[in-house]
Amino acid sequence: MPLALLALAVGAFGLGTTEFVMMGLLPGVADDLRISIPTAGHLVSAYALGVVIGAPVLAALTARLPRRTVLISLMALFVAGNALSALAPGYHWLLAARFLSGLPHGAFFGVGAVVATNLVAPERKARSVSLMFMGLTVANIAGVPVATLMGQHLGWRATFLGVSLIGVAAMAAVALLVRRADTPAPVLGLRGELTALRSLPVWLALATTVVGFGALFSAYSYITPMLTGPAGYADSDVTLLLALFGVGATAGNLIGGRLADHAMRGTLFGGLVSMVVVLLLFPVLMHTQWSAALAVTLLGVAAFVTGSPLQLMVMERALAGPSLASSANQAAFNLANAGGAWIGGVALAAGFGATSPALAGAALAVLGLGVASVALTVDRRRAVPSAVQERVVASHVPDPTGLVRSS
Repeated sequence: MPLALLALAVGAFGLGTTEFVMMGLLPGVADDLRISIPTAGHLVSAYALGVVIGAPVLAALTARLPRRTVLISLMALFVAGNALSALAPGYHWLLAARFLSGLPHGAFFGVGAVVATNLVAPERKARSVSLMFMGLTVANIAGVPVATLMGQHLGWRATFLGVSLIGVAAMAAVALLVRRADTPAPVLGLRGELTALRSLPVWLALATTVVGFGALFSAYSYITPMLTGPAGYADSDVTLLLALFGVGATAGNLIGGRLADHAMRGTLFGGLVSMVVVLLLFPVLMHTQWSAALAVTLLGVAAFVTGSPLQLMVMERALAGPSLASSANQAAFNLANAGGAWIGGVALAAGFGATSPALAGAALAVLGLGVASVALTVDRRRAVPSAVQERVVASHVPDPTGLVRSS
């Protein structure tokens, strides 16, 4: 695998760290800015909103630029957003800075995935995407816990300055390791990118991402009360257990990338089925500490097995303009985050028990299987007429030699 993938992974590590570290910094931010924790929670939503808006908009605005230039510019925006977060004089300034920090997130992953697949042979495309995404999953193992500890001992502003330095390192890595020859400007530009989004298979692939990863976030958003409630863990143990989720996610991401290069659709369906099984077992596994730790790890594995095939599926169905569709898939991930958390919260508020968000997630995973099945059916129906047309055209190709009879 080319070293350029390492540069993309460094950028993904920084993006993953700043996205998830806010959860651990909320109490400190709330105390320092004299706001309530629910109000501070809007800082998480501001980042997610920036991702959803920025992913398609920035991908569209940069459609004519060389992708290497785009990646460096997006990381520069990321550095600026986190530096402004560290210097924010008040809550509303910090809210705006968090929104700004989220703008380049989806576009970087979207454009980066396109660059990653162009760096390798066709049979290694999914693996290349998984290696870039590994920066995101490793952020949950190392980046987020270290950044949280930094915030607790040095203050939350120091955390954002530290994340800015990761962004600077990512810019340098992209500049040094990603060659201009490997990242030319797209030929079709914005018009080609928008045309790709008119395809029904692209939208079905995006819908699969929203519903499939909504299953993960339905359970994961409420994993702390599950661990400190039925499982009986202390609050101080949760950080280590969340790192176990990161370990599982990293393993699942690498497994999914390798398997998807051989059977993309089979890997996707296998991952969704695994999520259904794991989430259905949550009410049982959450009653002892060792099995609860196993459940958290398995959830990370099952969910991230589907990451690379979902990203690749969107890109392959938008061959005319993969950057915009790929970035839109990152917006779909964040919609899954918001929607899954809401559905899990509804189940919890209805009084169905601490593990009910996992059961709601299982239902979403089943729905994801349904959407993926519809997408498969549509793909097959579109492939049949194309194959028939190819045979008809071939049967009428003139044979000047007279040696081959028409079929």
